[in-house]
Amino acid sequence: MFTVSDDWRQTYPGAHFGILVIKNVCNPPQHPGLDNAKRELEADLRALFKDRSELKLLEPIRAYRQYYKQFNKTYHVLQQLDSVIFKSKPIPTVSALVESMFIEELRNSLLTAGHDLDLVEEPITLDVAVGHEDYTRLNGQNQIVKPKDMIIRDSKGIISSLIYGPDQRTRITHSTKNVLFTVYGVPGIGEKPVTQHLQGIEANVRIFAPLASTDILKVYAAD
Repeated sequence: MFTVSDDWRQTYPGAHFGILVIKNVCNPPQHPGLDNAKRELEADLRALFKDRSELKLLEPIRAYRQYYKQFNKTYHVLQQLDSVIFKSKPIPTVSALVESMFIEELRNSLLTAGHDLDLVEEPITLDVAVGHEDYTRLNGQNQIVKPKDMIIRDSKGIISSLIYGPDQRTRITHSTKNVLFTVYGVPGIGEKPVTQHLQGIEANVRIFAPLASTDILKVYAAD
């Protein structure tokens, strides 16, 4: 189902990549259990951080900022954290599966993407972009990827890139029954935090889909 290219291993030694496949899920537009989890996380984050400069010192964020810097980009999860903590914006209500991912993304600062597994055409490969490849982003815009950016492709094309995010073709919808979550752990982020991050997403999904079954929870290392 999933392979890792030699180019990825050679280009990003020390990186870790996680995948989580959960089947027999549902995706309600809202769930009170997740609403409670969001409010608790918001309160915890606001209590923990009192200064914006503290966020940049977090080890996951430092590693991502270093990765994004080579592409002249800013790590967007840092901006999202800033909005929740210092601008008092609530974590948005989108859909249960997306929120399950987003809660842990904010909690752990690890970059995550979600896909409808039934829309993904195997095989799936983690690779490094040459720089001429393109795909349709979640917002509907066509995007040429950055050379050397981490990407995931299926047999039809790119389904996500680290810099520009997931594609539109395999996006999670309200009818999603089987879901694929992926975590881009850039160099400097170890196996343990990626595993714990996936476990957190899994626990969130079980709040509203207790009969769901975890098919794959695995972390790949570039070492």
